[in-house]
Amino acid sequence: MSTMEVPRRNWSRSDDETSFSKAHTAGLVRSVIFFGVFVNVLMLTGPLFMLQVYDRVLGSGSQETLVALFALVAGLYALYGVLDYARGRVMARVGVRYFDHLAKRVFTAAIQRDALGTKTGCRHGALGDLEAVRNALSAPGFLALFDLPWTPFFLMAIFVFHPLLGWAALAGGCLLILTTIANQYLTRASQKAAQNEIRAASHFASQSESGADLIHAQGMTQNMAQRWMARQSNAMLKSLSAQDKTGGFTSFAKAFRLFLQSAMLALGAYLVLRGELTGGAMVATSILLGRALAPIEQSLATWAVMQRGFSGKTALRDFLRAEPEHSITTELPAPKAHVSVSGLTVLADPGRPALLRSVSFEIAPGQALGVIGKSGSGKSTLARSVVGLVTPTGGEIRLDGAKLDQYSGEAIGRSIGYLPQDVVLFEGTVAENIAHMTEAPDAAKVVAAAKKARIHDTILKLPKGYDTQLSAGDPCLSGGQKQRIALARALYGNPQLLVLDEPNSALDSDGCDALNAVVAETKQAGGSVIIMTHRPSAISVCDRLLVLENGAMVSHGDRDDVLNSKVRNADNIHRIEKGANQ
Repeated sequence: MSTMEVPRRNWSRSDDETSFSKAHTAGLVRSVIFFGVFVNVLMLTGPLFMLQVYDRVLGSGSQETLVALFALVAGLYALYGVLDYARGRVMARVGVRYFDHLAKRVFTAAIQRDALGTKTGCRHGALGDLEAVRNALSAPGFLALFDLPWTPFFLMAIFVFHPLLGWAALAGGCLLILTTIANQYLTRASQKAAQNEIRAASHFASQSESGADLIHAQGMTQNMAQRWMARQSNAMLKSLSAQDKTGGFTSFAKAFRLFLQSAMLALGAYLVLRGELTGGAMVATSILLGRALAPIEQSLATWAVMQRGFSGKTALRDFLRAEPEHSITTELPAPKAHVSVSGLTVLADPGRPALLRSVSFEIAPGQALGVIGKSGSGKSTLARSVVGLVTPTGGEIRLDGAKLDQYSGEAIGRSIGYLPQDVVLFEGTVAENIAHMTEAPDAAKVVAAAKKARIHDTILKLPKGYDTQLSAGDPCLSGGQKQRIALARALYGNPQLLVLDEPNSALDSDGCDALNAVVAETKQAGGSVIIMTHRPSAISVCDRLLVLENGAMVSHGDRDDVLNSKVRNADNIHRIEKGANQ
């Protein structure tokens, strides 16, 4: 795969928005900590109530004292419930705010990386990693982390009743903490391996769904199913192995905590028999121990979610470091259709030939350049470079005198209309697809672009016209119709430069005539056009030709001169052109 990089575009929020989001999120976390103080203090309600019942109510036989204490406990537990609910909801909103803060940037970075066709690295699952972090922030186990600092205070309270009970509780707490640490380090690798296998199986399934027609037509269904089952089985085995390890630590922690509470109760009873402790204190210390160790046990119980969140945050950090933000400080005016390419070189992976080598040409407003060559000669790489999808290894591309990276992504999209070789239509209406998937398409611009692409009448025949919903692999459109809708999308907003990569690969003769008319109209309006093609009919409207071979430019100049000197079937091409013009 190519190791080329995408130019960094400005997808970040403004500094004011970012500062507000961070400040507001910090305020929410502070409120969680504030609520946590009262929640943990209110956890003393149960032990103190038991202490009073055993030592005061049973000793005095006062029913009025019991009723008063019970009413007070009911009120305190109600307050505890409200505060615990509040901090849980606040943490859920922290997770949502974290997701909202990074979602657009992560999504845009993933799309930009996808544009290169790279299938390796940390790109895969970036949005899943973000979702995992959000789930971890909203999980009960994350709230338990806020309660962990209170564990020493509960243990100190046990020391107040009797030092022997305190030391026993401290030893048990330390063992559970060591269990938690061991769980983290001993299961981290297996959890990560399981997640990677699950992602790989999911990615393979997505690829299979995308190529469902081919798989069925070529009788590949069983083979693909077996491959997917093998991947899925491997993923499940690794996942079960990871769950077994985590489950072992969790079960041990739960069983040991229950044993420790019984052991504390037995030790307390021994001290009561010796007259060193009251019955109320015996029960109260057992309850205090449960409160002290509950955060540790809860963290272990939700450790899979927490560990997925931790690994997701690490993966996101690496992903965003690999895709740093780039801000455009000065917005340039709309460029003229003047393209200058100088010494353009694009390298592939180490050990493979360069995709492009020292390609240079210039296009003035009102001109069309045809780029021809065999498959694999570098035509598509040149097209992707001109529209800013590929950063040159050497040389430069300038639009109206400015390098492409001096324009924002939005400015590039407004100034350059791009029709890729592989046409993709997105889930949305026809109008939305033509209008670059904006939520409020400009109807006049949409219709104008469709008319230029000679697809307006065809769209009107669809069930709901421009409001017809499209989806991937929509059977209601032929390949040629999809290509012309994609051409209309490239024409939306009257861009100054058109870059068309094999634009007539799925067009019939009428479609080719419509394409040539689009190129002629663009030239007449002062725009420029670059066409990558195999078909002779597409270069009949070109003023200049560029011939590529193995990524190198072997000829460039006037169309007729290049045809006569470099193209073997030049006579056939001239005859085709004459026939098209008659």
